[in-house]
Amino acid sequence: MDLNIAILPGDGIGPEITEQAVKVLKAIAQKFNHQFNFIYADVGGAAIDKTGNPLPDETLKICKESDAILFGAIGDFKYDQNPDAKVRPEQGLLKLRKSLGLFANIRPTAAYEPLIHRSSGFHPAADCRFYQWQHRLHLHK
Repeated sequence: MDLNIAILPGDGIGPEITEQAVKVLKAIAQKFNHQFNFIYADVGGAAIDKTGNPLPDETLKICKESDAILFGAIGDFKYDQNPDAKVRPEQGLLKLRKSLGLFANIRPTAAYEPLIHRSSGFHPAADCRFYQWQHRLHLHK
């Protein structure tokens, strides 16, 4: 398998998360004889700081030309604390979703027995896993 993967580290813990995820993908590629080409691009607050735009045209182009996108995180305290900010990091994610027709993401969740009574998403008698949906996973090919 030969894939071009757009890497969008984004903000906050995003760069740290994507760095580790890329290490995992490299190990997978080596073990299963795949070729992953990583193309890094800016999004969110990091992109605003560099270009003034939360989703630069070059980032969107890279995403559209890639087979997959690895997205870190988005958001920055300096924008959260400024209610007058005209440009916000989240606008980059929203534009990316709209441009690519993305709308849902599956995130596995787990219930911890001592905390089940505090959650509206789990019932003590249920023996199942729940998933949060955020935006659709998308592979272009």
